[in-house]
Amino acid sequence: MLVLVGCASPLPVKEGRRFDFSKDTFAYANQLVWEYEVHPETGEQSWHKRAVPPEYSHHCFVVVRSARQFWWHAAFDPSLPRTNDIAYRKLVRRVVHATDDSVSPPEQRVVFPGYGSLRDFSADHARLLHSECGGAWQSYVQRGHWRMVFPFWRSDQEARAEELQERIEAGIPCVVHVVAFPSLKINHALLLFDVKAVDGTLVFAAYDPNTPEHPEELVYSLADRQFIFPTNLYFVGGKVNVYEVYRNWIY
Repeated sequence: MLVLVGCASPLPVKEGRRFDFSKDTFAYANQLVWEYEVHPETGEQSWHKRAVPPEYSHHCFVVVRSARQFWWHAAFDPSLPRTNDIAYRKLVRRVVHATDDSVSPPEQRVVFPGYGSLRDFSADHARLLHSECGGAWQSYVQRGHWRMVFPFWRSDQEARAEELQERIEAGIPCVVHVVAFPSLKINHALLLFDVKAVDGTLVFAAYDPNTPEHPEELVYSLADRQFIFPTNLYFVGGKVNVYEVYRNWIY
């Protein structure tokens, strides 16, 4: 049981400010390598390589982890004068290399002068963040990937949904790995930051690094004990399995 579900960890100190999608996400996207199309007649999905190769792709885990790192460890002060790339690079490194399983108290947060939010800062410093937040390889070797090859029982997914709901309602955004293994149609990371009960489901609001323009949804059916990820730009939609990552030493 310890190996399959990991060690339960206590809730961090409740954050006074809730995660705000319009402020606490990056202005840029984790770009898609492929262009996808869902055929309405059959519901099947096809794909082909983009005509123009993406400049920044395969960073979904890096992007959502970094967004939570900034939410946990950074503060933005637009009243202070802006500085230069060398200084900002040092600040970004401090945030990225801070612990990814607990919150910094307000007096210990890394202050970014001249900007009011991560969204604003990332709009001006995308390339700097691309180079400092982590390489694509970190999405491939994330420490919790071992879990997806083991069975996902409905009881396990029920426990995961209840735990995610508890943590999010306590004000803690959660990074989750979304899989359909052994199918490889989806192998993705989301940051869940809100949840509401709707007609026998839990609807989780998600920051999807592929679509930074607006939040996405991840739905959990209480009756079926099943997560469902709706159709979007890169996934045909359907049943998925979910577990939280960047939470403890095993995940």
